[in-house]
Amino acid sequence: MMLEWTYVGVNTTVAGNGGPECANFLTWKTRSIETVVILVCMCFLIKWGLKNLSPLEVDCSKTCDPTGKRVLLVLMSLIWGIEIGFKFSSKTVIFLLNPCHITTALQIYLLASKPSKTVAVVFRFHLNCMNGAILALAFPELDALNLPFETWIYWIQHTMMLIIPLYLLHQGGVFETEKLSDLSWCAVSYGVIIIYHFVLLQALSIPVQVNLNHMLCPAVRDPFRGPHYRKAAVIHQAILCPLMCKTLCAISHVWYREDKEKSDYHKE
Repeated sequence: MMLEWTYVGVNTTVAGNGGPECANFLTWKTRSIETVVILVCMCFLIKWGLKNLSPLEVDCSKTCDPTGKRVLLVLMSLIWGIEIGFKFSSKTVIFLLNPCHITTALQIYLLASKPSKTVAVVFRFHLNCMNGAILALAFPELDALNLPFETWIYWIQHTMMLIIPLYLLHQGGVFETEKLSDLSWCAVSYGVIIIYHFVLLQALSIPVQVNLNHMLCPAVRDPFRGPHYRKAAVIHQAILCPLMCKTLCAISHVWYREDKEKSDYHKE
């Protein structure tokens, strides 16, 4: 295949990485039914979210601390650049399509871009992707990381993924969040994330037999390991994604209230 160089280095002898056994973990009938039903549900979810989407009331004129943004931008760009180098070196470039790498790219965009409503939209979407970093830190998969310092970069990258949104939330402006009771942004974001998995990642995983974000077979330590693991994942991530997002929203609202109280105090 023309793009064989992007996945030829994937070690399928490592459990959960891919290979014939992983690709045949679920029957074609099960995959097809799951995909159709889940995609239909996600389309309805996105439709509901868009219908009830709260307006973006953000201050695009407010600027962030330039020094902090530059430092984080340089650090995250360096980390992601090293990660890309590892993937090219090991001929496993296809793994750059995994959600955590996409989220890292979005964070680099947020740090590099000028304040705008587009940045605000991307920021609110990416807050619903923090589940990836949490799962990666809680259930690390390090067996296939064999290059020097590759394991270190794994831990640093996923830790930085949680630090950056906290920093941006504290800056305010376009990095403000919706109300805690507002689930419209969570609904749209989650629907897009699931469609990304079941359309793009699954479509690429099957022919090359590479387990992109466990669309072919479950992780070795998946507590829901079995024929229904993907259905279970859709359900428990429907809880974890908005939970992580709303936790960050709550932190943001606390900071905003504290900053406002300090501002009012100094005015007096």
